Amino acid sequence: MSELPESVAIEADVQRSLAADLFNYCWDLIEKEDRSDRETDLMIDAAHASRFFWEAVGEPVNHARGEWQISRAYAVAVRPEPSLHHAKRSREICEANGIGDFDLAYAYEAMARAYAVAGEGSESVEWAEKARGLVPEIEDEDDRAQLLEDLASIA
Repeated sequence: MSELPESVAIEADVQRSLAADLFNYCWDLIEKEDRSDRETDLMIDAAHASRFFWEAVGEPVNHARGEWQISRAYAVAVRPEPSLHHAKRSREICEANGIGDFDLAYAYEAMARAYAVAGEGSESVEWAEKARGLVPEIEDEDDRAQLLEDLASIA
């Protein structure tokens, strides 16, 4: 992999803080009901920037979550192709690194949502069922409930 430009090779703690802050900023924009077109662009930019900063300082779980968030941002923006691309990346990272529980279930949720945005109903249902199949493996009760709520929101 190419070396980062010196201008973005910053202290690890600053990089972690940037990654987390950008993730949260993106999430705020995802949840905003009256998001403008410009805010939609910023939402996608923030998701990519967060994932970029996690690359060097995060663990595979951070990478999977970053890919999931990028997928969600594109789904919210009704851009199915990049949504599906990043959903697949989230799933691949989870599978390659033995990441299960909440994160694998959400990678499947991202697949279901991306396929729904693409108008691929049967694929969406298939991935949603795979995600539901992981519910018993999710340790945290609130996480289980959130996943089921998110799956129910997929059109």
